Amino acid sequence: MKEAPLNFWSLYSHGFARIAACTGHTVIADPQANAESVLRLAGRCADEGVAVAVFPELGLTGYSIEDLLLQDALLDQVEAALRTIVTGSAELLPVLVVGAPLRHRHRIYNCAVLVHRGRILGVVPKSYPPTYREFYERRQIADGHDERGGTIRVAGAEVPFGVDLLFAAEDVPGLVLHTEICEDMWVPVPPSAEAALAGATVLVNLSGSPITVGRAEDRKLLCRSASSRCLAAYVYAAAGLGESTTDLSWDGQTMIYENGVLLAETDRFPLGDQYAVADVDLDLLRQERHRMGTFDDNRRAHAARTGDFRTVSFELDPPLTDLGLRRRVERFPFVPADPERLALDCYEAYNIQVAGLQQRLAAIGGPKVVIGVSGGLDSTHALIVAARAMDRAGRPRGDILAFTLPGFATSDHTKDNAHKLMRALGVTAAELDITPTARLMLKEIGHPFASGEPVYDVTFENVQAGLRTDYLFRLANQRGGIVLGTGDLSELALGWSTYGVGDQMSHYNVNSGVPKTFIQHLIRWVINSGQFDEETGGILAAILDTEISPELVPGEEMQSTESKIGPYALHDFTLFQVLRYGFRPSKIAFLAWHAWHDAKSGAWPPNFPEAKRVAYDLREIRHWLEVFCRRFFAFSQFKRSAMPNGPKVSAGGSLSPRGDWRAPSDGNAEVWLRDLARFDFDSAAADR
Repeated sequence: MKEAPLNFWSLYSHGFARIAACTGHTVIADPQANAESVLRLAGRCADEGVAVAVFPELGLTGYSIEDLLLQDALLDQVEAALRTIVTGSAELLPVLVVGAPLRHRHRIYNCAVLVHRGRILGVVPKSYPPTYREFYERRQIADGHDERGGTIRVAGAEVPFGVDLLFAAEDVPGLVLHTEICEDMWVPVPPSAEAALAGATVLVNLSGSPITVGRAEDRKLLCRSASSRCLAAYVYAAAGLGESTTDLSWDGQTMIYENGVLLAETDRFPLGDQYAVADVDLDLLRQERHRMGTFDDNRRAHAARTGDFRTVSFELDPPLTDLGLRRRVERFPFVPADPERLALDCYEAYNIQVAGLQQRLAAIGGPKVVIGVSGGLDSTHALIVAARAMDRAGRPRGDILAFTLPGFATSDHTKDNAHKLMRALGVTAAELDITPTARLMLKEIGHPFASGEPVYDVTFENVQAGLRTDYLFRLANQRGGIVLGTGDLSELALGWSTYGVGDQMSHYNVNSGVPKTFIQHLIRWVINSGQFDEETGGILAAILDTEISPELVPGEEMQSTESKIGPYALHDFTLFQVLRYGFRPSKIAFLAWHAWHDAKSGAWPPNFPEAKRVAYDLREIRHWLEVFCRRFFAFSQFKRSAMPNGPKVSAGGSLSPRGDWRAPSDGNAEVWLRDLARFDFDSAAADR
């Protein structure tokens, strides 16, 4: 296999493969006309950089021709039409997966013929021709489920034949195809399930499937389920216009799923040619299989069947040019842009936190909850979680001992919000000024600030953060409580916390599984769903408008966290890809650019403030990616290795050393930084 040069803007440089599910106008019993239609669509797909183009079942003849399938004149023309496609494919990029009836031994088989660059790679027969209700296929078609290890002569060539065939692209790592046909998807153990265990990542289905009311949803359910269970892409192309309507009708449904997610589909009942196109993430599928060890355990359980699949290799020779990216990339992978999905995620996340805290309190004898309330997003959210946990347990909210602990740079605005919220919720509220103790500590350790110098270094900041936590722990000792942590998942990822006697530590942390970009939406959901009264909702809305700040350094301008460590939007984007999928930084940069380079394109989460709808260019993305890699891999693991208990919230993962993420505290970031160095980002950025 030749080593292809890397182009940052090419989807094929980042583990994607472009796939198309095609349907068109079938001409009944005219293989030559249908071959020309296949090549016409194939040419359009080739122009768009498509690697695999899938066509409907028996597309060269029409699915609905019944006993005409047994006519020699027609079958001769099928062979001729296949020769036309083979010849016409010589200069085309895609692997063409075409449906055709073929003679073999003493029977006719309903087949998928895979053609690429002037040759037939192999032929796969339909495993389970149906004979029930409107179907009568076994009258003409042989059952192919036991065809394994054989060959067939077609269009002048002897090629592999059987349901045991995988088709692997040598120059596109992870692109391994398997084909099944229509009814094969509907049986309890479809051929694609075994093929996925054997290594197939892209499962394709050539379908006739006449349409009746409700069947389209059934197909979607089966395709989605197959892609999810098999950790694969599932590509479906059904017959449409031109099929016989003697007793049936046809809708030309096409769709592409990836690991349970719909990537693309077309309108049904089309008037002419159409195709769904999507860029399948082969890295994602591979990573999912690496993580889910039971997938391979299942393969071993079925090794007698999965071990004898044959692999047909080919070279795709994909274009390494900028083809764009044909898939939706969420700006906020922890925060879906779909309103219904977001509402459900917020409901589940909030109640996961509430139920987790309620259970912890019950398990340790029902102590009071001690919490520091700053007036910022994280402590606000932890407080309203605690309030609801008390409500559910039938306990008074006065059992929440809430303290605001102003320091040298605490603003009147945030302190005022903290007091308002504590009053509105009816918790036991108090203020404890930490500045006298902080001054004493700074003096006793000989810090320049104690002598009047404006030195606001990390020691100055951590004295305040540490004292706040120290006070809370001693208050919990004194008053029979536990300290409730407020730090979020994003801060854990970046190490943006004070270790030990600081905000890194608590007795239980309800926010440890919630990323920074999600918390604002959780609070907004709490307001909109009426979890608390109108007054409390108004205070929560005011807190949502507050700048994210540690408020540790005095000065006229509010200290901004994001100006120091970078935008949480980009860091959470990277965190999701690293934690959930283990993607390379260079791939994350590619995805981040497509998600973030244009503020006007793509969907934003509902109610996301217009003023904060920003864009990031490639240089900014690359810069903050390097910051993330250094902080996440080389700096902050020691803080996570000692993090307190707290519930996992997001499917994106948690950073608990007892859960999703286990790593050495003395690691380094070198391999991730080297990956970023593979591409010339300055040149790539100059292209935009």
